[in-house]
Amino acid sequence: MKRTEIRVAGLCLPVYSLNTLIIGSGAAALKAAVSLHQLGVSDIAIATDDWSGGTSRNAGSDKQTYYKLSLAGELSDSVVEMARDLCAGGSMHGDIALVEAANSLRVFFHLVELGVPFPHDGYGAYAGYKTDNDPRQRATSAGPLTSRLMCEALGREVRERKIPVFNKYEVIALLTRGIGKTKKIAGAIALDRKKLRAPSLGFVLFNAVNVVLGTGGPAGMYRESVYPTSQLGSHGMAFEAGAAAQNLTESQFGLASTKFRWNLSGTYQQVIPRYISTDRNGRDERQFLNEVFPDMGKLATAIFLKGYEWPFDPRKISGYGSSLIDLLVYRETVVRGRRVFLDFRRDPSGGGKLKDFSSGLLSKEAYTYLAKSKALLGTPIKRLARMNPLAIAVYKDNGIDLAKEPLEIALCAQHNNGGLKGNIWWESNLKHLFPVGEVNGSHGVRRPGGSALNSGQVGGWRAALFIARHYNRKPPALRDFLFQVRSTIEEKIAFAQKIIDPSLKDSSFLTRTRQEIQERMSAWGAAILRPEKVSHAVAEARTLLKKLQAEMRIRSAKELPAAFKNLDLCLTHALYLEAIREYIARGGKSRGSFLILEEKGRESCPGMGKEWRFSLNPPGSFVDRKILEISLGEKMRVIKKWVDVRPIPHKEGWFEQIWEDYRKGRAFEHPEENEP
Repeated sequence: MKRTEIRVAGLCLPVYSLNTLIIGSGAAALKAAVSLHQLGVSDIAIATDDWSGGTSRNAGSDKQTYYKLSLAGELSDSVVEMARDLCAGGSMHGDIALVEAANSLRVFFHLVELGVPFPHDGYGAYAGYKTDNDPRQRATSAGPLTSRLMCEALGREVRERKIPVFNKYEVIALLTRGIGKTKKIAGAIALDRKKLRAPSLGFVLFNAVNVVLGTGGPAGMYRESVYPTSQLGSHGMAFEAGAAAQNLTESQFGLASTKFRWNLSGTYQQVIPRYISTDRNGRDERQFLNEVFPDMGKLATAIFLKGYEWPFDPRKISGYGSSLIDLLVYRETVVRGRRVFLDFRRDPSGGGKLKDFSSGLLSKEAYTYLAKSKALLGTPIKRLARMNPLAIAVYKDNGIDLAKEPLEIALCAQHNNGGLKGNIWWESNLKHLFPVGEVNGSHGVRRPGGSALNSGQVGGWRAALFIARHYNRKPPALRDFLFQVRSTIEEKIAFAQKIIDPSLKDSSFLTRTRQEIQERMSAWGAAILRPEKVSHAVAEARTLLKKLQAEMRIRSAKELPAAFKNLDLCLTHALYLEAIREYIARGGKSRGSFLILEEKGRESCPGMGKEWRFSLNPPGSFVDRKILEISLGEKMRVIKKWVDVRPIPHKEGWFEQIWEDYRKGRAFEHPEENEP
């Protein structure tokens, strides 16, 4: 990596020239960095706004799941079977599913070798368990903080390999060269947060052959969110550069705590806590689930199944299914304006309408699970202490004692299954850009719990392998770099200079803008959708974007990162809402983790009222046979394209032919049908 300085728009700016810039410091980004270095691509660096921030380091659940090919027991498994199960949720390309399945063990054992303590038995077999949307037992876990342990292990390797890290650098734009199909990545613009008050305003340039983008999901769009506050996302700068996205309608929503943001899946639900609501002041306590569930057996079993079937899913509402609980929590908090809590101190009670809880009222599956776990104990907290004491410790470490106080919850944004488009090497339609991790929209409608961690590791490895084989060359000369990107750099500098107004008295404009984006997405672009409101929300989002571009003002350069982030989030939420509107216009109904309310739909549950009616997509519907791709064209024109879901490749695995393809490098090429 070479450092030089140049003068642009009257400012003297540092330029770092290198082969590959990795943006982000989560598990997928670090995997790409380590893999590149292993493969001999050493002219690399990591740029991150916060080394200790993001979802990988700051999120988890009762036992955070890693999903891979089975490694223990007598259950049969194969790469193709795992690929089929990854595709079964819908809107996932089969070739990408096959890559994720085929490489799952390779990247898993790399983590094991780096020291991630995935448990195995005395014979060395890595046992698994069943998770949501998983027909087998492919899931494993290193505890509530699995992804953090992955980051720590990969981070140690980054330090040992002396890979440069630019910490506290906010990347605000991707630089490109060429036009149309020849357009490719040329580098990035960042703000050095430590030098915002300097004459350069903190602007830093990266002249790079490749960019690996590992910046996670667009968490900053939502008001109710389980994402850590440090996780915001950066989809907007990729859209602005010309990267296409897919499946933007497909996010996951689930129950989570709000005081300390944490997923409430697995054993948090399987121990059958009591659900209560209060008024805004904490009074008028009610066990609101009792209003709808007909008996304690169905109620308690639905809570238990919420652990297995954690994400909100419209298919699991009818028949008093587990996702009815999510809907009732939403109704209680959003519609009725009350607060909802999980109480682990006491069992659910009937209050005269239903029987009080007892283990004998549970379904056979739920009762057997608790019995085998030796957890048929007197209260939820005792059951949780028996089954998963680490789940209690996580909250205690964050100032919440589940044995002494109820836990406030909401239906929250949790994961983005859609995102930027990538091929089987995780390369975008924008050549030399590799979106890895949650920013990559490979997952489709539903996915087995834990598959995202595997996908991020596979994506990081595949991107590194392709770069090493095809794009391992020196960056362009500085003069050539500036010739291609000068206008974009000047535009960003001019905008930054324009919006700084020292006469402003406060920063309320930034705060109000962020709140408006979050309010709009949580109201019209989250788990519960109202078709008549979506088009209006799209128009509002576009109006806000124009307003920010024309009228945004800040007090000083110190607020530049927040200002550019608001622009990024505003563009991002506008495109997400565009995708939702297009999906509904094409006849799309409730699916995945969102419910589209429709008056002529079916009753969600007896006693819920007609305002909660909905329909599922009929078999073979247009939106289930296709994947929606969305991108920006000239003058910010939104381009929407419905493409066929690619099937799982079925090629004869003849060893001699595979060996020849490998020797001659054909195994490292883009299949023709997968060219971006």
